[in-house]
Amino acid sequence: MKRITTLAGIVLLLLPIYSFAQTSEVFSNESGAIKGYDPVAFFVDSKAVKGSKEFTHEWNGATWHFASKNNKDLFVANPEKYAPQYGGYCAYGAAGGHKSPTETDTWTIVDSKLYFNYNQKVKTLWNKDQAGLIKKADEQWPKIRKD
Repeated sequence: MKRITTLAGIVLLLLPIYSFAQTSEVFSNESGAIKGYDPVAFFVDSKAVKGSKEFTHEWNGATWHFASKNNKDLFVANPEKYAPQYGGYCAYGAAGGHKSPTETDTWTIVDSKLYFNYNQKVKTLWNKDQAGLIKKADEQWPKIRKD
């Protein structure tokens, strides 16, 4: 019995590590895709707006939240237009060939596409060569999107 208890304890200790190592194609947490923020609001309101549990939509393996029914309807009609590039992971990190979490205050829209970065310091680096980094990230994303 002691052996079973020990084994169960080890499994429970390793479970969070295993879960953390499993990455999704969309950056999300317990609040949903892009931390529960409304992806459409970045385009229509030009700011980060927290979505509501009242307006959600399942897409690309994640739950997306919206501030209004109108924003939800816009997204459902054309998710590729409003969803962030690289699944909402850090654009600078994607250019370097890896997935990194992001902060919603680091958003940028370039050529009608939404990008996020790890933090403001990384966003400053991103801003120095957006076109070059987008090109690199576009090349890397197919290799890392399922990692």
